[in-house]
Amino acid sequence: MNKVQFDEVFELMEASFPDTEIRTCEGQRALLAHPAYRLNVSRNESGEILAFMGVWEFEAFRFVEHIAVNPEQRGGGIGKKLMAAYTSGSSTPVILEVEPANDTDSKRRIEFYERLGFHLNAFDYFQPPLREGQPELALQIMSYPEPMSEEEFQPYKKVLMAEVYKQA
Repeated sequence: MNKVQFDEVFELMEASFPDTEIRTCEGQRALLAHPAYRLNVSRNESGEILAFMGVWEFEAFRFVEHIAVNPEQRGGGIGKKLMAAYTSGSSTPVILEVEPANDTDSKRRIEFYERLGFHLNAFDYFQPPLREGQPELALQIMSYPEPMSEEEFQPYKKVLMAEVYKQA
C-alpha cells in the first residue's frame, strides 16, 4: 500500500473512530510491516474508498480491529458485504471488540454484528491504550461463529496482548 492509499484509509479511520480506538498515523502505518496485519479496502469505479477493514490473521483466529464505511456510503450494505465476505472465508474463529451497549450507536453496532452471526460474550475485557497517556478502554468481545467463555477466550487474549497491543 502506497503512502497516498494509506493516508486515505487513515483519514476515514480518524473520521470513524475516537482517538482512544486508533493509533497515531505513524503507529498505524507501522502495522503494515507486521506479517499478520492486513488492510482490506473496498473502492468504487472511480477509485474512492467505500470502506476498509484493519484485520489481524493469526494461526488460531482472526481479529477485526477496525471496520469503517465512508460516511457518504453508510446504510448501503457495503460494511455487511465486506464483513460477510471476511467471515465466510475464515476457517478459524473471528473476534472483535465493541463498546458496551450504553447508547443507541453502540447498541446498533452490536446488532449489526449479531445479524452477521457474531455473538456478544458475557465477560469483562479491557483494551490497552493505543496511544501514550490514554487509559485502558472497557470493551466487550464478540465472536464468530460461536460464543466463547472467558476461559475459551484466554489463548486469543494472550496473542492479542502480545501481538496487537505489545503488552508483556
